[in-house]
Amino acid sequence: MAKTKKTEEKEATVAVEANEDSKKVKVDKLAKLKEKAKELGEKIDEKKIDVKKEVKILGSEKADSIVPMEDYFKSSIHLGTRVITPDMKKYVYKRRADGLAVLNMALVDDKIKEAAEYLAGFDPDRILVVCKREAGWKPVKLFAELFGIQSFTKKYPAGILTNTVLDNFREADLIVVCDPWLDKNALMDANRIKVPVLTICDTNNYVAGTTMVLPGNNKSGKSLGMIFYILSKIYAEKRKLDVKVPAISEFVDDWDSLIPPK
Repeated sequence: MAKTKKTEEKEATVAVEANEDSKKVKVDKLAKLKEKAKELGEKIDEKKIDVKKEVKILGSEKADSIVPMEDYFKSSIHLGTRVITPDMKKYVYKRRADGLAVLNMALVDDKIKEAAEYLAGFDPDRILVVCKREAGWKPVKLFAELFGIQSFTKKYPAGILTNTVLDNFREADLIVVCDPWLDKNALMDANRIKVPVLTICDTNNYVAGTTMVLPGNNKSGKSLGMIFYILSKIYAEKRKLDVKVPAISEFVDDWDSLIPPK
């Protein structure tokens, strides 16, 4: 049955109105999404400020921290990654609104002290430090030079601990690795010959094969500088070595610039 002109006009009007309604719905949705994004952004900014307060509040409850909690915060040692493995979950205080994990600094302080005292049980010439990540090269080299400890940055020589026919073969009683993933070859070699391993672990790391875990940000030069500064201080003290440990600014290039103006 043929449509009348009036029917065709009515259908065309309905189609136009439907199209207009569809456009309006899309505009409304877009406006709501923009508003939600704005609110989320404001919450993230506020949360960043809150994190600093929360870390300071948490730290203020621990009067015997190795260094002032403010210094820990300036070094970013408390900042993890957006990934939290089951192994590292117990060291996490909370997650920020932007997804970054925040480490429990009271617990981290205890673990650094424990790791440093464990390290002090080994002679310098029986320790090997491995750090492939460039951010850690300066503090690792300074730490190694202070005590005559052998270190490998950039590249870990394959077989140095396991192949006795190599000219550079050496024995060690403890291996220190700055990241169990990047330095996995050294970790695997140590496990093969059953040598204990002290590992700096971030929130995205697994601790399999590790004897002693030192939780902390292992991606930042400031954080690694703080860790090796503390290890140096306690190692020299516990072993009663006549070694003057440089200031934290020697371990971290831009440390002075991190100090907020009074």
